[in-house]
Amino acid sequence: MMQDRYFSLWLSLICMRGFIFVVFFFAVLSIVPTVYAEPLWLTLPSTPTLPAAKRSGTAPVNGVKIWYAEFGQGDPVVLLHGGLANANYWGNLVPVLAKSYLVIVMDSRGHGRSSRDGKPFGYDLMASDVLGLMDFLTIPKAAIIGWSDGAIVGLDIAINHPDRITRLFAFAANSNPSGLKDTSQSPVFNRFIARAGREYEELSPTPDRYNSFLDEITKMWETQPDFTAKKLQSIKVPVWIVDGDHDEAIKRENTEFMAKEIPAAKLLLEPDVSHFSFIQNPQQFNADVLRFLKQAKGE
Repeated sequence: MMQDRYFSLWLSLICMRGFIFVVFFFAVLSIVPTVYAEPLWLTLPSTPTLPAAKRSGTAPVNGVKIWYAEFGQGDPVVLLHGGLANANYWGNLVPVLAKSYLVIVMDSRGHGRSSRDGKPFGYDLMASDVLGLMDFLTIPKAAIIGWSDGAIVGLDIAINHPDRITRLFAFAANSNPSGLKDTSQSPVFNRFIARAGREYEELSPTPDRYNSFLDEITKMWETQPDFTAKKLQSIKVPVWIVDGDHDEAIKRENTEFMAKEIPAAKLLLEPDVSHFSFIQNPQQFNADVLRFLKQAKGE
């Protein structure tokens, strides 16, 4: 009888050790994907979708048709996307901002659903388009959240039309072409360019012109902008100069130069993200934008 009891105890221990091993094994399996997951800055998550708009359409501005959409209500905030992209890239941010603000998104001329004419692409012209859309929507002045080319357009407005902007969150801008890195060997940026081509074909009123469009935008990148220290020092509205700490397109020293020259500007480097922070880590990006808007209002 005693032997049977020892045998039963021994068998129970074996079963328990086996159970512990199985639990440990599956726990390790659950950790391994996290440990070896690709870093966020090397990913290019899917392009988000915009929520249902309160109002949308096209506005006649400077001889072209600018597509726009409005969401929420409150103080106006204009979101300006980057070069080659479209307003859909703001799909993660819009629902968050629309709870407290009137959010306006637009496709820059020749981008997304907006048309273009024969004028060369330039930041002054695109800034004029933003102001033309604001006039169409009867918005005297607004906060601007800009990404890349959109941030450069925001800086252009802050320099040349300070009465039309209340504050600027400039993510991944450069002050001149020397502030750009060579992105030709960047897998993430090359995937973005290819994706932008597919989206252009889906959205554009001229879907067969992406290659020439890419050439013209590239030419603009090679020659513009030209924000000297003197021009940056003339900015009086609250500005945050923001970038991802792994940006594959913008040189860190240029980001720091702008933050240094713009009076009272704040420098923010978002951790573990790149030029595409707002889709790589939207929670972090959205929280930073909300914090910027609330601090700029003194809340």
